[in-house]
Amino acid sequence: MEARFERPDWEAIRESGRMAVDMHFHTSCSDSFTDVRSAVRLASERGVGVAITDHNLIESLVRLKDFDHDVPVIPGMEVSTSDGPHVLVYFYELRDLERFWYREIRPRLQECPWLALRDCPTEELLDMLEGESCVVSAAHPMGYFMTNKGVEVCIRKGYLDQDVARRLDAYEVICSGMTHGSNMESLDSALSYGIGFTGGTDGHTLHELGNVVTTSHASDIGSFLDDVAAHRVDVIGLEKTVPKKVHMASASLGKFMMHSPSALWVQTNQAVKSADRGARKAAGMMREKTTGLVETASDIETRLREIGKR
Repeated sequence: MEARFERPDWEAIRESGRMAVDMHFHTSCSDSFTDVRSAVRLASERGVGVAITDHNLIESLVRLKDFDHDVPVIPGMEVSTSDGPHVLVYFYELRDLERFWYREIRPRLQECPWLALRDCPTEELLDMLEGESCVVSAAHPMGYFMTNKGVEVCIRKGYLDQDVARRLDAYEVICSGMTHGSNMESLDSALSYGIGFTGGTDGHTLHELGNVVTTSHASDIGSFLDDVAAHRVDVIGLEKTVPKKVHMASASLGKFMMHSPSALWVQTNQAVKSADRGARKAAGMMREKTTGLVETASDIETRLREIGKR
């Protein structure tokens, strides 16, 4: 299991007998304008598989039921939790994803459906996924744009316990939308927790597909996901250049503008909750320090009394 920061050679990977999958890709179902069928066609041309991981939604995967294709398409979803982190969930079977979505995700959708779910913190989501036939990875663990949209950044801020990371199968250690430094920190954290790797483009525009891949000697989706869970995969890819990041962000912004009032409300609400958590954490630390000072002063007073008695 290794992460290689280089442009993937799709043909060489294919000739080596390995399956390559972009494990993080968005379509017009959520915050992208990319048609899922166009994405699958391009994946076929490039000889890679793709995990369709729209935020909280699965419509594009359902549309593929009547579309003939010759590439592995992993049924997935990027869940936007209510406390910040984004969690990638990969199911072995679409029917299981559909069942889970209708039972747990659909009732929690907000007006802008691909933003943070209602009443779905990270640990509760992991509780829901217990017993499901799926593989779970933290998307861009270090977050982005100074937000809490990553598991690892929330752990480092004290909002989540390290045990949350150990409940996951993997961290996304190469996400092309992140900085190299953020990806290296995600990689180091995954190694320290003893969990696996995934990698994907977090693509929102068609041309990005396959520029980061997770590879395995598997020959089908089931054994590929087994390899992810068993730490038998490699991740290959590079971060996007700044102009490409700007292009992707511009494309995504157009979808957000269609839901601007509700999107702004959800984002503001999350920011307020994050600030509140930060304030409560700071207050707790201050109480601990104050308690320590009081205890120290009390100890000194006791010792002085003992000395006075002598």
